[in-house]
Amino acid sequence: MRSFTLLRPNGLGAAGTAAQAQGTSFIAGGTDLMQLMKIEAETPTHLVDLVAASGSGPGSDLAQIHQVRGGIRIGALATMAQVAAHPGIRHGWPMISEALLSAATPQIRNMGTAGGNLLQRTRCLYFRSSDSPCNKRIPGSGCPAIRGDNRELAILGTSAHCIATMPSDMPVALLALNADIEVHGVDGAKRNVPIATLYRQPGETPHLDTNLQPGEIITAIFVPASAAAMRSTYVKIRDRQSYQFAVVSVAVGLEMQAGKIGDVRIAFGGVGTTPWRVPAVEAALIGKEPGTGLFQEAAAQAPEGAVPSSQNAFKATLMSRVLMRTLQTLTA
Repeated sequence: MRSFTLLRPNGLGAAGTAAQAQGTSFIAGGTDLMQLMKIEAETPTHLVDLVAASGSGPGSDLAQIHQVRGGIRIGALATMAQVAAHPGIRHGWPMISEALLSAATPQIRNMGTAGGNLLQRTRCLYFRSSDSPCNKRIPGSGCPAIRGDNRELAILGTSAHCIATMPSDMPVALLALNADIEVHGVDGAKRNVPIATLYRQPGETPHLDTNLQPGEIITAIFVPASAAAMRSTYVKIRDRQSYQFAVVSVAVGLEMQAGKIGDVRIAFGGVGTTPWRVPAVEAALIGKEPGTGLFQEAAAQAPEGAVPSSQNAFKATLMSRVLMRTLQTLTA
């Protein structure tokens, strides 16, 4: 790992300003960034300590979780473990808790933050190999995954420049729940970014993962309450049961009204370059009586638009099957 300096500015405004300098990155829990620095996939010369900049002791608002009018506010520096264990989230938004408990190890969940989890970099082996070309790491160097080892990679939202998946579990649940991300700008202004617009598909600029501006800091996540959120679950299919990233995952929440499906929310992980919502599938279910025939017809639309590579075409079939199973469980 290359040497770096640790900056501890006084306040978020100063932290954002410091982070605009070339070669500077934010650090909070550091569970992903430190791995990337050790393998030199990331080589910042300065790290800006967000915990110090925000004054995040136990009483800091950025480390707190509050039920507020219309939903719940999750501070960006709350740990993954704190979010997963929060009684209000387990009751009103169970898919968030389930997604986090399926992620990483207890030790990582105790360190990793909610805001950091939103920004986790891809697990593509070419991105994480410093001696390999990778358009996401070195723009214009090429994407060996397209013709190489691509079993774990994306079939939706890909481009000729990148087929890497977004690996985090929580953002899949947040997408299904229409969450908003609160962002603090360098000028002190705050803005809310719908999670549906936070992430960028690779297109011709795969090195840009999000639509955040330089120096912007994620401060909180707001998740609205709904009947569909209360009746929700997160199902993750992986090669090993423990500490493994999703081959395919799905977050589903639905509301039943007089024996028919009312509101329904569905998002997939492990298959897209971003967390992947399927509005056509949702539309096919709303207002219908649940049943195997309906679920088969709707789930068949889940991989619509998929462009598989040489080793991952099976993901399209798996998407439909895991969605079928999840819908049957929620409506049983």
